[in-house]
Amino acid sequence: MPFRQAAMENIYTLPNLLTLSRIVACPVLGWSIVHDEFYLATGLLVYAGLTDLVDGFLARRFNMHSVLGTILDPAADKTLMTTLTITLAMKDLIPVPLAAIILGRDVLLSLAALYIRYTTLPAPKTFTRYWDFSIPSAEVRPTGISKVNTALQLLLMGTATISPILPVEISTPLTALQYVWIVAGTTIWSGASYVFARDGFRVVSSVAKKRPPTPPSPPTQP
Repeated sequence: MPFRQAAMENIYTLPNLLTLSRIVACPVLGWSIVHDEFYLATGLLVYAGLTDLVDGFLARRFNMHSVLGTILDPAADKTLMTTLTITLAMKDLIPVPLAAIILGRDVLLSLAALYIRYTTLPAPKTFTRYWDFSIPSAEVRPTGISKVNTALQLLLMGTATISPILPVEISTPLTALQYVWIVAGTTIWSGASYVFARDGFRVVSSVAKKRPPTPPSPPTQP
C-alpha cells in the first residue's frame, strides 16, 4: 500500500532564524561566565531576551508560525537555561542541588519529546524523516505553570549572572529564590504538568489528503 505524501511547511522564517541565533549564542554565554566575563554574559542575556520578544512578535504579526517554531522556541529557552544552570553552578552562584533538579527535569522532558516525535511522525518512519522538521508531527503547548517556572528560572539566572557586576549586594533576593526553593518547587510542578496535562502537546495532521476526483458532468440532453 503506497504511503501518502506528508505535508511540508516553510521552516526558513525570520523568527526561526532569530531563535536559532539564541541557541548559537549559548556556548559564548557559557564561556563568558566560566571566565568571569560577566559584562559580556549580561549583554548576551539582554540579546536573548530581546530576540525572544521580537521573534514572537514577527510570528504573530506576519503569520510566520510554524510547527518547527513551537519546537525551536522552547528548545532555545532550555539551551539557554541549561547553559546558565551548569556554568552558574560551577561558579557557586546557584546551589548545585537546585541545578540538579533543573537539569534532571529537562533531560526527562527531552526524552519524552523524542518519543512523541517518533510516535506522531507520519509513515514511513525513517532516520532522515525523523530529523526533517519540515515534516510536522506534533507541536508543543506550554502549560501555565511551565510559563511561570520559566519566568522564575530566568529571574534567578539573570540575577545570579549580573550579581558580580552590580555595585550593591543582592544576596537576600538570591537566597529567597534559591533556599526557600521557589524555583525548585515550580520546576518539579511544571515537569509533572507536562506528564498529566492533556494539552501539553498537540498532534498535527501532517498527511496531505488527496481530494477525490471530480465526477464527470452528465451529458447534456439534446
